[in-house]
Amino acid sequence: MAILRRYAAEIAVTVAVIAGSVVVSLGDGAETPRNAAVGWVCVALACAALFLRRRYPLPVTIFTAVCCAVYYPQTDPDGFVLLAFAFALYNNASTGRIRSAAVVAAASMGGVALGELGAGASRQVDNFAFLLMAGWFIALVAVGAVTYYRREAERTKEAEAQRRATDERLRIARELHDVLGHNLALINVQAGAALHGKDPAKAEEALTTIKKTSKEALRELRATLGMLRQADTPSLARVAELAESAGAHGLTVRTEIDGTATELPPDVEHAAFRVVQEALTNVARHAAANTVVVRIGYTPHDVSVQIDDDGRGGTAEPGNGIRGMTERAEALGGELTAAAREDGGFRVRARLPLRAKK
Repeated sequence: MAILRRYAAEIAVTVAVIAGSVVVSLGDGAETPRNAAVGWVCVALACAALFLRRRYPLPVTIFTAVCCAVYYPQTDPDGFVLLAFAFALYNNASTGRIRSAAVVAAASMGGVALGELGAGASRQVDNFAFLLMAGWFIALVAVGAVTYYRREAERTKEAEAQRRATDERLRIARELHDVLGHNLALINVQAGAALHGKDPAKAEEALTTIKKTSKEALRELRATLGMLRQADTPSLARVAELAESAGAHGLTVRTEIDGTATELPPDVEHAAFRVVQEALTNVARHAAANTVVVRIGYTPHDVSVQIDDDGRGGTAEPGNGIRGMTERAEALGGELTAAAREDGGFRVRARLPLRAKK
């Protein structure tokens, strides 16, 4: 059954060609058909070639044209082998080989015209039939071309939909990583302090901070889910909240603003906020720092965020954090660098253009 479905068109055309040729032969008044064997061989070869049309569209088109060129001048009555050539011509154009299909169609009509001129008074194709055939060939090439471009448009649309779905999955993954990773990392730090500390007062303070941070994590998660439903996105105005949260875990965070704060595109503002959040998370988890400076710079063309700490510095460990920040910046046509500072500590700097590069 699978083979029948795959070759349904070829089988249908073959049946039509053979049945039509049989009907024409039986209805002809000639007692002895001229070169009947040659005609049936041409019919068989042309129909058999159609089953190779997917792999060899242009050779099959040329071959069926040759079969027609042998069949019609050499045999009678005129059968339906031309239908096999018409199908091959359409198939060739529908696979994107539109120029070659047009060339074969034009060459076929040119061959018919030359043959009729050489036949003189014994012409087999009158002017009306010739024009009808030319129009038929042109229509087949045109319909094949339309079919090809429609398929290409559907494939392009499907590929674009898949790309957008992939981008959306990555965006959601970055959001969840940023929101949960930031707060859970701080909870982990405080839980370790409460577990291993010997001072009950400090343990109580750590547990209080854990409660506050977990509440913040839930709020952030709800906000993120709301953003995925096209609600408001995080804003740089909330950097103070990030600084306060980091301060509760022993970090001194200072915020500096360069330039005049302006209203940013939502995607730029969102990306800048997440870069600051992830950078502060990494400082709390890995840097062993005391002080962090967050600098936000505004220009007419872009916004930059720079996070400097006075921690141990060194080479950043590979992970989802820096990769996610880099993807956010590059998605907007910007750039991000994360490296140790010469005077100690670590620096993360992102530049986000207000308009994506074309």
